[in-house]
Amino acid sequence: MDRAHRGVWGVITFLLLVIWCTPCMADDAFESIFRNAFLGGLVGGVAGAAFLALADKPGDHLDYIGYGAAGGVLAGAAYGSIKTTRALAEVDNGKVKLAVPTIVPGFVPVGTKGEREVVLTAEVLRGRF
Repeated sequence: MDRAHRGVWGVITFLLLVIWCTPCMADDAFESIFRNAFLGGLVGGVAGAAFLALADKPGDHLDYIGYGAAGGVLAGAAYGSIKTTRALAEVDNGKVKLAVPTIVPGFVPVGTKGEREVVLTAEVLRGRF
């Protein structure tokens, strides 16, 4: 029976490694949102587990891990969706999409001495023709 369990775990590990290493063909927006939500869930779960150390009876508060992971997934998905949005209004194939614009910092040369100042830009309208 122990040998069968090792075989099953070996097959599962192999399949996960093959699936994990295979490049996917998702678009950049979905990939960014999914990655940020996944990492947010991991960080939130770890933060929830860290709060267990502050509790008087940690065994009674294991739900902190779940709440932390859920909050992390929501925060990561929100961050990923805000990060992938580029313009306030976007025209794509005749459809208008409204979203929150991304503020992008940049440097602009000011004088002849190599001075630069920080400029914040946000796209208000974007279109593909």
